[in-house]
Amino acid sequence: AKQGNVRFIKGTVLTMDHVNKTIGLESGLSVSYDHLILAAGVTTNFFGVPGAEEFGMPLYKRSQALAVRDRMFAALENAVINRTDEDLRIVVVGGGATGVETAGAFAELRNNDMPTTYPELDRKRIHISLIEMGPFVLAPFHPNLRDYARKALEKRDVDLRLETTVKEVRADGVLVVKDGKEEFLPAGIVVWASGVTAHTTIQDWNIPQGRGGRIQVDAHWKVEGLDNVYAIGDIAISPTPLPQLAQPAIQAGRHVAKLIARAQHGKSMKAFKYHDKGTMATVGRASAIAQIKGLPRLKGFPAWFIWVAVHVATLLGNRNRFATMINLTAKYLAWGSHNAIVGETPLVMAEHPTTVRALEERYGEGTKKQPAKGGATPKPARSTRSAAKKAAATARRVVPSKSTAAKKAPAKAAVAKKAPAKKAAPKKTTVAKKAPAKAPAKKS
Repeated sequence: AKQGNVRFIKGTVLTMDHVNKTIGLESGLSVSYDHLILAAGVTTNFFGVPGAEEFGMPLYKRSQALAVRDRMFAALENAVINRTDEDLRIVVVGGGATGVETAGAFAELRNNDMPTTYPELDRKRIHISLIEMGPFVLAPFHPNLRDYARKALEKRDVDLRLETTVKEVRADGVLVVKDGKEEFLPAGIVVWASGVTAHTTIQDWNIPQGRGGRIQVDAHWKVEGLDNVYAIGDIAISPTPLPQLAQPAIQAGRHVAKLIARAQHGKSMKAFKYHDKGTMATVGRASAIAQIKGLPRLKGFPAWFIWVAVHVATLLGNRNRFATMINLTAKYLAWGSHNAIVGETPLVMAEHPTTVRALEERYGEGTKKQPAKGGATPKPARSTRSAAKKAAATARRVVPSKSTAAKKAPAKAAVAKKAPAKKAAPKKTTVAKKAPAKAPAKKS
């Protein structure tokens, strides 16, 4: 860090004493402060849906993302051994940026990587469903951009269910309601990407809370009723509603830092004013939408390129930036490559006696791999196709076709008819009779 006077302490805050200006950590440490800035972020809001907290999988922490990855590959590994003839569904709840990006990533993994990583499975039996209770996805964006995102998802064969509400989440799927009709969607994984709320530990911080358990602040991000205590980012509710993005949190942090620095010299500061730099969301490779101040509305590759550039630039350290940029560039240029990280999956036990056969035995000798789209017979390798062509040509030279045999048959029959004519000797008999007739003439 550029700041030499920064100290990092890892811990969970349990209590706060705003009179003595101390906070108590789970580790037993007590930390004193002169000015306190709360930027703890938020967590998943399950909205009281039965079974959502128990069976839904959020994506707000790295450990949660890894858990989703491991669950997905565990389900695929089990399907290869025991469920090749059954469907597998992944449900994503929430049509915001997180839900759309997650559904798009799942779809591209199924369409592009799974046929190579799991050629035994039929991609048509792997379903990605995105459930959104509103009439469209990515509500904060312009209608044209929302429509592009919807079409991009449908192009990737995402089962998009708009104006659909999740009534219950179960261990084996979700119960949804649309137009008053209930439907159960069997699913092995339910990713919950809908809504946020404050952490429950905030209730013990002696801080006024508002809607969703978030902290009420004034125009300077100062917590109402407390001195020298501030809250920024998603955890705070400002007088003017702001999007739950990185930019409001970054700008609020800079504002509070300047406010504290100016206060040391007895100077005041104007109220916070948010500068909207735009917002972006990606669906998949070379497919994104962007609303950026000073630029026209973007979609497709231009928006995706800007999205990648912005996210790479905001990474910590040049080493991370260069490594990420190289990986993304290689992935884009070599789109045919497949480098899915399977992760840690449990041992899969065969439910019935099973004999695993090579792909050549199942689909024919010389088979390279099963095609991306299920149901079609895999094409043989190039060498096998060449050998087949040579064999067919040899067969045509050795064995005449039916039409050729039919044409040659009459000719053979004609030859057979002429043969008896040559063997008959009526003319020779005639010549033998004429010879004695000339003898009497010599005697006279």
